[in-house]
Amino acid sequence: MTEAPHKKAYDVAVVGAGVIGLACAWRAAEAGLSTVVLDRDRPGAGASGVAAGMLAPVTEASWGEETLLELNLEAAGRWPAFDAELRARAQASAGYEPLGALVVAVDRDDAEELRRLHRLQRSLGLEVEWLTRGDCRRLEPGLAPGITGGIRAPQDHQVEPRALIRALAGALERAGGKLATGADVVEVEVHGGRATAVVTARGRIEAGHVVVAAGCWSAAIGGLDPADVPPVRPVKGQILRLGGGRSPLAAHAIHTPRCYVVPRASGEVVVGATVEERGFDTAVTAGGIHRLLEAAWEVLPEVGELELWETSARLRPGTPDNLPVVGVGAVEGLVWATGHYRNGILLAPLTADAVLAAITDGQAAPLGEAVAPSRFAAPDASRDPELAGRTP
Repeated sequence: MTEAPHKKAYDVAVVGAGVIGLACAWRAAEAGLSTVVLDRDRPGAGASGVAAGMLAPVTEASWGEETLLELNLEAAGRWPAFDAELRARAQASAGYEPLGALVVAVDRDDAEELRRLHRLQRSLGLEVEWLTRGDCRRLEPGLAPGITGGIRAPQDHQVEPRALIRALAGALERAGGKLATGADVVEVEVHGGRATAVVTARGRIEAGHVVVAAGCWSAAIGGLDPADVPPVRPVKGQILRLGGGRSPLAAHAIHTPRCYVVPRASGEVVVGATVEERGFDTAVTAGGIHRLLEAAWEVLPEVGELELWETSARLRPGTPDNLPVVGVGAVEGLVWATGHYRNGILLAPLTADAVLAAITDGQAAPLGEAVAPSRFAAPDASRDPELAGRTP
């Protein structure tokens, strides 16, 4: 890791050292492109470093989000090979564990909601199994006696985000890439409709391609026409880490309609997460932590005996349609890799491959128009005869 880039020109400059930025940079460096990652803070200092690490396409499936589900399933299918390759390149583990997940109902209202979710999952062809109360407690003896049933999702796995960040940073540097901290990107330089450089507080760096993977701060980078910038906003999430109990607390990640509890082999237990529209506020609140602890305790009572190790609040990058923004937009040479909201860890392998395709093959939307930056562009009246001449 360096405090500033060693040189002033690269094939690829990636803005943002979260999981998405590091994965994209690693793929570019592995392809033989000179690559630098620029971040004002340490790797994973944003949402990536406090994420729970759930790879949960099934339990996160929701009504009206079939496109996102398709992306999530494809990404989940790439994770075993991605993890094996990363482990070999970095000589370090990312904590990938194919443990499955269990969504449980604590009361009758929960059970009705889960029954609807189960019907949706089955209609989408997902591998799920409805479990009775007894089934759930045989799988997880630590569950509260009052639970009324649940859904088992064996396709949902998990990874340890902080280990993943370390592994990606190590693999990037082993592939010849550079990681520059203390490099706050002020703007992207555009000449003749093409991105040519990034400007940081420490100087200017030329780049053949610029990848914007700055999470919820992606829309704040200067030098670009606001009409060409996708509407990525911050969505606050409070999360906490517990420990000091038996290891592990449960064999599966445990979900309810109000929280998730992710146990790790190390004995750490991650409980999350709130969803708050609070702008760029990152304060940890007593109310947020109380709600999470209460929701976790009602499903796994042993949570109440654990030590409180850490509380955090970070900002997820949300978009109006909950889909990520991946691909080349209106500016040639500028590739967007942002807006992953709750699925950044899961979508990292798929996004990294798509960004590399955009750089090397010139594909504007490698994952399709549904995630293309152009989907947010306002209609151009000069090109559409039906709009020409209209006044706002």
